[in-house]
Amino acid sequence: MQLTQIHKLVGQLELISGLHIGGSSAEMHIGGTDNPVIKNPVTNQPYIPGSSLKGKMRSLLEWRAGLVGITDGSPLGFRDIPQLSPDQQRIGKTILKLFGGAPEGTPDEALIREIGPTRLAFWDCNLDPVWVAAMDERNLLLTENKTENMIDRIQGVAKHPRNTERVPAGARFAFQLTIKVHDGEDLLDDLLVGLKLLELTGLGGSVSRGYGKLRFTGLTLAGEDLQTRLDQLSIN
Repeated sequence: MQLTQIHKLVGQLELISGLHIGGSSAEMHIGGTDNPVIKNPVTNQPYIPGSSLKGKMRSLLEWRAGLVGITDGSPLGFRDIPQLSPDQQRIGKTILKLFGGAPEGTPDEALIREIGPTRLAFWDCNLDPVWVAAMDERNLLLTENKTENMIDRIQGVAKHPRNTERVPAGARFAFQLTIKVHDGEDLLDDLLVGLKLLELTGLGGSVSRGYGKLRFTGLTLAGEDLQTRLDQLSIN
């Protein structure tokens, strides 16, 4: 197996609705939020961890392939490949190639050689400086606090209010990842399916309540347009 190319995929990730990826705070201030978003400790700006993108995309691809029940909810591993159907084995091996996996138990040396090293490297997504400058010019904050309540169905009153910090709709992040190509293989179609699934389902917490809807824009791979292929992709 030979590394033949390393491609860089770049573009923007734009929020359609507020995004919450949880962080932590050492202090709780009066009137502050009890559920903050993760922030860069140097700039104090929110960002999207590469691990969040990688984990959600991998999970979605495994759900789509019907692998989650077979693995009892654990991430797909080398030990699971032999019990998959031929079609599932193809996508399962592709997932391991793209996202990686540690051989467990007695390793199958032939399978390990076939899969090889992890192909994708996800980078943390920082806020677009142009968007940050536009917010500064309008004296607007980079996050918002959203208050949510549980409603007592009988009394019709709000109970247990909770403040959640979100990055607001319209925010733009610089999105990038690298793809290692071994022996001229082409795994791009499977990667695009993962990106489309992210657009269809969302990212972060509380997506069932409307959080975390997103879209990718201006995607290019090694300088060539990739956005058109993503926009035209239909998930059946």
